[in-house]
Amino acid sequence: MDPFLYHGSGLESPANDAIAITPSDAADLATVVRALFCTGDGTVRVTMRGGGDPVTLPMIAGVPLPARVRRVWATGTTATGIVGVW
Repeated sequence: MDPFLYHGSGLESPANDAIAITPSDAADLATVVRALFCTGDGTVRVTMRGGGDPVTLPMIAGVPLPARVRRVWATGTTATGIVGVW
C-alpha cells in the first residue's frame, strides 16, 4: 500500500527513483536528476538542467548535492559511486 500514490511530487518531496551514473563526455543523462549522491569523495563536473558551461562542484560521500543535472562529465569528475535521484 502506498498512501501517497495520488499525491503530486514537488522538488521538496522525497525522491521516487534513482539511477547509477557513469560519467560521460558525450551523453546527457536519460533523466534530469534533482540531486546527486556519491560513495567516494571528490569533484563532479556537471552541466546543469538550464544548460550553460559545465561547472565543477565538490562532493562528499553520503551527502546529497541538490542540483538539477543533465550531464555528469567524465573529464573533471573524481567522485566515485555517483547516483542521481529524482
